[in-house]
Order: sequence, then structure tokens, then C-alpha cells
Amino acid sequence: MPIALLDLWISIYQGVCFPIYGIAHVHRSSYIVIDRHHLAYLNVIEKLNCVYCGYVNGVFAYVREIAGRSEQYWCPIRHAKRVKAPQAHYQKFVDYLDAKGYQQQLPIMRVQLRDRRSAQR
Repeated sequence: MPIALLDLWISIYQGVCFPIYGIAHVHRSSYIVIDRHHLAYLNVIEKLNCVYCGYVNGVFAYVREIAGRSEQYWCPIRHAKRVKAPQAHYQKFVDYLDAKGYQQQLPIMRVQLRDRRSAQR
């Protein structure tokens, strides 16, 4: 149930905020894939487990992409400390102490988020 609530709330957040700021929509169906339960060699319990894992891991990937795009829009600055598993957009971010680079790159990174939107139409 908590995962379904997370799924609902992140979808509402994206639906309200992304259009306001012109951030490209993240397609939920690209991240949440539930298909392994069709495999004939799995028993009922295994199929149920596969549905659960496909949904939960898909929701987490979906949330991570929405959060990553939000971070790129609002705060595309690398952390001072090393991040163990940075999100996909992180490598484009400016260095921690690079104030000039931040001012120069912020508008460019925001346009990149809009360009995805036009490319997906």
C-alpha cells in the first residue's frame, strides 16, 4: 500500500508541477513493466512475486527519474561528498564550488528538460 501511495503522489506532483515549469513528462509505462507473470514455468506464488517486484522496482525507477528531472531543474549542483549511486542526470551537474558555471549552465539545463518534451511528441 505505501508503494501505491508513492506512485499516486509522485504522479500528481508530476502532473501539476512539470507542465508549469515546462519539464518533459515521464511516461510511467516506460518504468513500470509487469509481464513476467505470463511465464508458464512459474508457479502461482512466483508469478505473484514477479508482479510485486516488477511494480515496486518500476515505481522506484519512475520516482527516481521524476526526482532527477526535478533536481536538474532546481539544483543541478554536484554534492561536495561523493554520491554512491547518482541519478542519471547527475553527471551533467556543475561542480560544488562552481558559482559561475552554475549561473551559465542553469538555463541550458532547463532548456534540455524542455527539449525532451518536444522530442517525445
